[in-house]
Amino acid sequence: MFTAPRSDEIFTEQRLTPRRFQPDPAFREDVLNGLAQAGKAIPARWFYDMRGSQLFEAITQVPEYYPTRTETALLHGHAAAVAERLGADATVVEFGSGSSIKTRILLKALPRATYVPIDICGEFLDEACLALQGLFPALRIVPVEADFMNPVSLPLRREGRAMLGFFPGSTIGNLTPFAAVDLLRSMRETLGEQAHLLIGIDRVKDPARLVSAYDDAGGVTALFNLNLLQRINRELGGTIPVGEFRHVARWNEDASRIEMHLQARRAIRFEVAGQAFHMESGETIHTENCHKYRPGEIRLLLAASGWGEVEHWSDAGGDFSLVLAQGGGD
Repeated sequence: MFTAPRSDEIFTEQRLTPRRFQPDPAFREDVLNGLAQAGKAIPARWFYDMRGSQLFEAITQVPEYYPTRTETALLHGHAAAVAERLGADATVVEFGSGSSIKTRILLKALPRATYVPIDICGEFLDEACLALQGLFPALRIVPVEADFMNPVSLPLRREGRAMLGFFPGSTIGNLTPFAAVDLLRSMRETLGEQAHLLIGIDRVKDPARLVSAYDDAGGVTALFNLNLLQRINRELGGTIPVGEFRHVARWNEDASRIEMHLQARRAIRFEVAGQAFHMESGETIHTENCHKYRPGEIRLLLAASGWGEVEHWSDAGGDFSLVLAQGGGD
């Protein structure tokens, strides 16, 4: 069980309650609009139902997927430096918390921290918080079920504690650079001026290695991608023949990004939420972008959104960056 805060604590109490499924109207709108386009596309945020969240955690363990291992090593090496700068009682706000595995490294260095995980999947959020509470019995956890792509109203006051946003996993790469700037500005609004942000960002490297990381030999990433179609069928009354699609990962050199697609193996027809759609053989649904950055581009991205780089750590091979930034005025 979560540690019940006193009435004079700086945050309001959040209790776990049983959840009843209701289709998300935003999910329905994004899917119907995305399938109606000439170039079909569905936002990557809808990957993360309970099954999708579990599959993503499995992806982080496959041999080809280097980002998780590399970023984890960087956190082990530099969490103490982050704690020294912010103080052991900082409030850590994680955007898209998932299983909070990497967060444990940070929290060990911040023994008096308050942890505010924000995630779009409430069921997965509850499970992750319960697991984390078992490891850190004294930790005060304030879970927030929300879409962090927009400013989030935090159930706490900011006075007296340093605010640290945590955004690992190179999730920022899922957005176009313009959208990434908007999101980073939104995070500043959520956290407040002068807050810090610890962010992981994947770097440009050999395209063959990148494609392998997003199309692993064991097929876990393919299952993750195809789960989006299964979610549509389940939640929106879809009749999509999932077996007639295959997972495709491509490197887009001009945009410096990996693209994930679901490609129709043959011409097909299906319905979603009572609306009819068709796809030609070879046509794709674009499901995710994973932009990769160079060090100078990372600094520009942060500066454009009002964050100043304080520390920039990387592994010996230059595969991945862990950056501590601080907000300032525009």
